[in-house]
Amino acid sequence: MELGQIGTAMVTPFSKTGNIEYDLTEKLVEHLIATGTDSLIVCGTTGESPTLNHDEKFSMFSNVIEIVRKRIPVIAGTGTFNTAESVKLTQRAENLGADGIMLVTPYYNRPDQNGMIAHFSHIAAETALPILLYNIPGRSAVNMQAETVIELSKIKNIRAVKEASGSLEQMSKIISGTGDSFKVYSGDDALTLPLLSIGGEGVISVASHIVGLEMKEMINAYKSGDTVKAATLHRKLLSLFQAIFSAPNPVPIKYALSKIGIETGGVRMPLTEFGEGSIPFDEIWNRYKNA
Repeated sequence: MELGQIGTAMVTPFSKTGNIEYDLTEKLVEHLIATGTDSLIVCGTTGESPTLNHDEKFSMFSNVIEIVRKRIPVIAGTGTFNTAESVKLTQRAENLGADGIMLVTPYYNRPDQNGMIAHFSHIAAETALPILLYNIPGRSAVNMQAETVIELSKIKNIRAVKEASGSLEQMSKIISGTGDSFKVYSGDDALTLPLLSIGGEGVISVASHIVGLEMKEMINAYKSGDTVKAATLHRKLLSLFQAIFSAPNPVPIKYALSKIGIETGGVRMPLTEFGEGSIPFDEIWNRYKNA
């Protein structure tokens, strides 16, 4: 599983009636591939996975896999707070042809570190697919500690982690304690460059929906040794990253996509649309483009 530098945590396009809109999904996938995305994460948080039933998830996995046609990896979000259900979702994704799976730390039931090791180890034993772990304590209410990730990295098909703890110290510990083949990705767009500076691989991004090429330019500049250019691009993008997360994800990014001509519909309850001007995206976007 080579996720590349930028994996996009893809939104799920909806019709006006709230059903998945597959024509819009195809247009979105082609847009992302054309603008720097190296891999797609389907039915993750940004894809509103809590509001998708199993059949909808299977349909999204299958549809995106068919659209992509092996041009880039498709990673299926199959993690839940239910280990047995996560296994079922994972095995179905494997049968549908996914290139890998993403497993979030179990939310709501809040397992301890031993529980997390048991959960992820069990799922890993039930699939041949490579696994991207996903640590997001702000949503799951538990933090998968560096020592836990290091232990799980010893399992052959656990290959990477999306770290959204916001802690560069924790990310540093993971990088130091895992082998070169284990990859650490930022789960926060704004920490992409700082993570690269301590040895991280790249980002599982939301902002890449609209600035994928610019983010790729920043990453390439850093990796080629032009740290001044990379830092300049990081600072230029920073206010845009902040605007994209100024309301519950994926409300702002779906709005932002509509402003660049990529329609993905609204969001499902309990998320709600914001009124015009509720986020400063338009002003920040214009300032960014004119900088």
